Amino acid sequence: MTNKKPALAVEKTHVKCRNNMYLNGPERAKVPDASLAWGTPFQQYKPVCYTAPTVAAGPVWADADIMKNKKLKLKFNKVDGKVNRKSFMGEYKVVDGLPQNPIGRTGITGRGLLGKWGPNHAADPVVSRWKRDSKGVVVKSRVSGKPILQFVAIKRNDTGDWAIPGGMVEAGDTVSQTLKKEFGEEALNTLKMDAKALKDANKKMKDFFKNGHVLYQGYVDDPRNTDNAWMETVAVNYHDDKNLFDMFKLKAGDDAGKVTWVDVDSQLHLYASHLHFISLTAKLHHCHW
Repeated sequence: MTNKKPALAVEKTHVKCRNNMYLNGPERAKVPDASLAWGTPFQQYKPVCYTAPTVAAGPVWADADIMKNKKLKLKFNKVDGKVNRKSFMGEYKVVDGLPQNPIGRTGITGRGLLGKWGPNHAADPVVSRWKRDSKGVVVKSRVSGKPILQFVAIKRNDTGDWAIPGGMVEAGDTVSQTLKKEFGEEALNTLKMDAKALKDANKKMKDFFKNGHVLYQGYVDDPRNTDNAWMETVAVNYHDDKNLFDMFKLKAGDDAGKVTWVDVDSQLHLYASHLHFISLTAKLHHCHW
């Protein structure tokens, strides 16, 4: 990946993780804009405590419940064994043994659907190409006159939103490994390939994913966020300027209902902060937005 300085801007207020129903869970306590910051007194704040049953069951990817086991000490703001508990936002506070969301209140405590206390790290590959007509000529927008960029998007099964085909960075994995693996699983359905097809796909992806441009690294306004657990990601653009991606056949994986090339446009409605990542991609390539 290129070493250009990534954008570190974050959402100024919680939008998708505040003042709504938690995904398949309870309703969040109301948090007015003026009371978002932890430093602002908010005596009426009584958040609901919720950890989804799938997380509370203790799968291998989830932390133990430190709310119930006060003796268990996790190494927050550090690399804890194979788990990275550092935040792109800098050092976050730990209050009464629990990590505190660095952006502010969300109306719910616990972990919700997230496995880790504190930052839950993900990686989002933005695979792009120029939209071309039947003769191979780049198509330009009738509105802006600029060339139209396309990116690979999946339709999430859990929320029904269109999204970038990313995923969680598993313990011991690097961001680079996750970017390639998650794209393969969600957009190419590599988990269902036979050994020969998988070997061929991995070889092609290795070449394609060699170089990328870091668009963003930081906090994500994700609907799964809580006061004590939140999403952070590294978004990387891999641009296909030589039609190399024609050798891949898009096929949705188990976590995706559909997968397709989508025209980049400012009016898109995407999951979490993904529209922000697409806007950064559009700015990078000077395309229609």
